[in-house]
Amino acid sequence: MKFDSVPSGVYPELVYPEYKSTVKRGPLQPLLRVDAALPVTENIATPPALLLPGDIDLTRPEGCDGEAIGERIVVTGRVTDEDGKPVRNSLVEVWQCNAAGRYRHKKDQHNAPLDPNFNGWGKMLTDDEGRYRFVTVKPGPYPWGNHHKAFRPAHIHFSLFGNVYAQRLVTQMYFPNDPLFDYDPIFQSVPDEAARQRLISRFSIEETMHEHLLGYEFDIVLRGRDATPMGL
Repeated sequence: MKFDSVPSGVYPELVYPEYKSTVKRGPLQPLLRVDAALPVTENIATPPALLLPGDIDLTRPEGCDGEAIGERIVVTGRVTDEDGKPVRNSLVEVWQCNAAGRYRHKKDQHNAPLDPNFNGWGKMLTDDEGRYRFVTVKPGPYPWGNHHKAFRPAHIHFSLFGNVYAQRLVTQMYFPNDPLFDYDPIFQSVPDEAARQRLISRFSIEETMHEHLLGYEFDIVLRGRDATPMGL
């Protein structure tokens, strides 16, 4: 099976000095391509028990009595290959900080408040058209110590699995017109301007629900000249 290579500049620089931790952890030798036989020919068979009701509505997680605080949004889009064909029955994971800019994780000691009704993670399968959809709150920006006045733009992390769990692509979705784009070295580590724009979701009045939530669309292309930057 052969695929067109992703053009130079679409994926982030592995060592990008402005993104300081890449200097310590980035590879210093050229990458090697491993030619290996396909481990399987079928997609991952996701057990139904793995998908919980709260996984597609992050504002109402399992075991919580109330609703998450913040601007409620719905995020939807398609996962496609380089030819625009849908990637069906693919496991999509998402995670994010809360509306105040704090992750529910022990390493996040940012002094913003935790929301008792928001965990910040979910998962779902794409349908026959490659579509996914989930409800959440818009994440807040947060400081991250990379440099003076460093704040991350609001974003949601996405993970997509291939035919085995070891095949995993990770990216980030951003929101339109964020003033922090120009100052964020993670976003700027993608050299190609057009590729960076593919990380930004589109506001959708069609997906917006009257008096309830705002809609955003974010399509993910796995390969080819219009590939979504991965490795963020």
